[in-house]
Amino acid sequence: MTTTAEDNPELRQWIIRETETGRSPDDLLQELAARGFSAAQAVDVMTAALQQRLESIRTRGKPAANASASGTAVPQPLVKDWPSSRYVFDREVRVLFSIKDPQIVLFGGLLANSECDELIARARRHLTDSNVIDMQGGGEQRHGDRTSTGTAFERGSTPLIARIERRIAELLAWPVENGEALQILRYAVGQEYKPHYDYVDPSQPGAAPFLERGGQRVGSLVMYLNTPKAGGATNFPDIGLEVAAFKGNAVFFSYDRPHPSTRTLHGGMPVRAGEKWVATKWLRVSRTDP
Repeated sequence: MTTTAEDNPELRQWIIRETETGRSPDDLLQELAARGFSAAQAVDVMTAALQQRLESIRTRGKPAANASASGTAVPQPLVKDWPSSRYVFDREVRVLFSIKDPQIVLFGGLLANSECDELIARARRHLTDSNVIDMQGGGEQRHGDRTSTGTAFERGSTPLIARIERRIAELLAWPVENGEALQILRYAVGQEYKPHYDYVDPSQPGAAPFLERGGQRVGSLVMYLNTPKAGGATNFPDIGLEVAAFKGNAVFFSYDRPHPSTRTLHGGMPVRAGEKWVATKWLRVSRTDP
């Protein structure tokens, strides 16, 4: 039995057709399993088909390049030697812990205290209610799972932003231009972001407008701009991990396909005392709007 959508055009078209009629990814995965595919093969087949479909939409009818059935390339901050620290651009950054599957790395001292303070000061004057992607219409909308306020700084918009982005690019071995705008978020007492995935589900009708602007997200870097008095950790429920928010530190994680099998479900836990400030950098597969 073929195990890739590229090798089986009829199966590829069936996946696309069923998705467009409203069937959920879980339903399709169950049917593929019933046809004899392993769980991993079923995910690969569906991911490849949907990636090809989205690429054809993005290029407005031009022939799509073959999608990888084994997942998309992702940023790799620790490609050799697994060091305890790295000098990147202008700063020594410590590796506090790392997990291989899923790929999660906690960096110590990615940002200086003065940089954290400046980002907060610049952002505080421009805060608005945080939104999520509208997976039906393709824009943004308020959602009860996300109760923070925030703002965004366009790529390279100030010397501080440009310096931090260059540092991130070297650390994660990923181009600056493949990063979204730097998002600054403030969480007051009781505010949180319930567990969610950062990738965009390509089967949803609102995905295409988002993915046309740089493709799928493949990595997230959450930088802590202060240390809350209590609460505010970043949790990964699938693996039982909680990362405490500590000023200057940053947690990175990647996901090579838009599917829960990446085990990158994560959330910002409620702040119990004080406030929490973070700066988030999402990374795409290709150049994205600044």
